[in-house]
Amino acid sequence: MLTPLRGLPSTVWMLGAISLLNDAASDLVYPLVPIFVATVLGAGAQALGLIEGIANATAALLKLASGALYDRFPRAKGWLVAGYGFPAVARPLIALATSTTVLGVLRVADRIGKGLRSAPRDALLARSVAPERRGLAFGVHRSMDHAGAVIGPLAAAALLAWGVGLREIFLWTLVPGALCVGLALSVREPPGALVPQAAIDWRLSTLPTRYRLYLLVMAVFTLSQASNMFLLLRAAQLGVPPAQIPLLWALQSVTAMVLSTPLSALSDRLPRMPLIVGGWLLYGAVFGGLGAQAESPAAIALLLVLYGAVLALTEGVEKALVADMVPPERLGTAFGWFHLVSGLMLVPASMGFGWIWERSGPQAAFGLSGAMAGLAALGLLALWRR
Repeated sequence: MLTPLRGLPSTVWMLGAISLLNDAASDLVYPLVPIFVATVLGAGAQALGLIEGIANATAALLKLASGALYDRFPRAKGWLVAGYGFPAVARPLIALATSTTVLGVLRVADRIGKGLRSAPRDALLARSVAPERRGLAFGVHRSMDHAGAVIGPLAAAALLAWGVGLREIFLWTLVPGALCVGLALSVREPPGALVPQAAIDWRLSTLPTRYRLYLLVMAVFTLSQASNMFLLLRAAQLGVPPAQIPLLWALQSVTAMVLSTPLSALSDRLPRMPLIVGGWLLYGAVFGGLGAQAESPAAIALLLVLYGAVLALTEGVEKALVADMVPPERLGTAFGWFHLVSGLMLVPASMGFGWIWERSGPQAAFGLSGAMAGLAALGLLALWRR
């Protein structure tokens, strides 16, 4: 693995470093938001689902717009600076939130940044390497992203153990946020001019049929997913101390960090679709089985470890498959639609998960999630066989 890693262009490593810092800041906050909602703001699972659903919908809509505009004006730096600038400001301001409304506004501002940067960044990453190395490139990026997701929760756990309050912890995210913006200013496009689109065209009908079918199956799978915060909320309900919640979250990220590069690189040698099918089936088994039966902190910890393996097997491979299906000059739009569909489906997924949780219990919510994932896996398998 070391030899192919040495040959990756600097753009891949730069984007990975930015994602590492950004996720360190994001995941310093992320596992603490459910605790903040429950203990400081006095709200529950349904309010959390509504906040996360609206925030993800906002990001999804902006991802399509930014992707289509990138194809028309293929310069990623501006999108990256704005995309990392919004969270750099919004995350520290959570320290001042006094209601779920204020928290919701700040989470939306955070997701606006994600909406502006995601599609241009993924298109830039795909353009930076040869097609036969896309799995490796996206895997390295995801590994570095998850490395930040390890650092963030560990830092949060340490700060909580030292008696630092939640609001003060949120303020510390200003430092990595500022570093992200500084690095984004130094990102360069890969050598070789890309001919821009003659006009902005975000029509899904102009993209390849196979890609559109893939999006349809992705939509079904995304309906099986809910905000990861529900896993942490479940851990808190089972009596896990607040200082240990970030450590549980780090388990998932460590697993994904270690496995993302080798499993994504495997898709450069094997068909990508069957690997994704395997990951989705594992997700369905984990959430539908273990998730529905999780009644102890140990079960939640195992669930998060297995979920990290699912992410490692699917995240980078899903994006590499998108890049395989569309021409280079439409990558921004294709990634925009990819993020739009997955982001919009997270709205009913998160809101529905929270609604079922409060009315029928967490077992029913996890069980339905697993069943939907299994259905999506069968759909993708049918597409691959076709």
